[in-house]
Amino acid sequence: MLEVQALTSHYGRIQALKGLDFQVRQGELVALVGANGAGKSTLLRVLSGVQAASSGRVLFDQQDITTLRADLRVKRGIVQVPEGRQVFGALTIEDNLRLGAYTRTRAESDQELERVYALFEILKFKRLAPAGTLSGGQQQMLAMGRALMARPQLLLLDEPSMGLAPRLVAEIFATIRTLKDAHTTICLVDQNARAALSIADRGYVLETGRIVLTGVGPELLRNEQVKQAYLGL
Repeated sequence: MLEVQALTSHYGRIQALKGLDFQVRQGELVALVGANGAGKSTLLRVLSGVQAASSGRVLFDQQDITTLRADLRVKRGIVQVPEGRQVFGALTIEDNLRLGAYTRTRAESDQELERVYALFEILKFKRLAPAGTLSGGQQQMLAMGRALMARPQLLLLDEPSMGLAPRLVAEIFATIRTLKDAHTTICLVDQNARAALSIADRGYVLETGRIVLTGVGPELLRNEQVKQAYLGL
């Protein structure tokens, strides 16, 4: 579904990505792990179109989208859940969700809304409340639900467990597993390497803008280099 070839990206003179090559197959959950500053979030931003690639190519369904605008990528089916949730606090929960379906018809929006409410029942219960009144975990559910409203072919999740209590982290990862079981194609970035790799079909380990390891998710958990660097073992 997605193929990245020799991808580079810069912030001014700072090179954040240094010739990355990787793939995401349809129906896969691919985890990107690494230390802060490794380039994980930058990679997702380049994939969603909010950060420019300096060189290399991004292919989606065999079409070159390297220079395609972010809004057109959403229409193609690439949807990102940003780091830090970024919900619209003054708007109601339901209005936040419907904003995620701006590329779809009203009938399609209504249909997706019911699917999201079935997945996140608390959002349905509080649907008329301002999004800013939700807890951090509930706001993460809202951000994920908003992305699902676009019916993504490829869902990009950037640090979904950041800042959450352990119980809520487990709940968020259970939801991600549910999406995976429903054959949603997912590219996941999360500092919780253990949780991310445990549910991943494949994983990539990034260091300073380069991919240094790749493999099946659970197998990477048993890799001594990964255990020492990212799991504290």
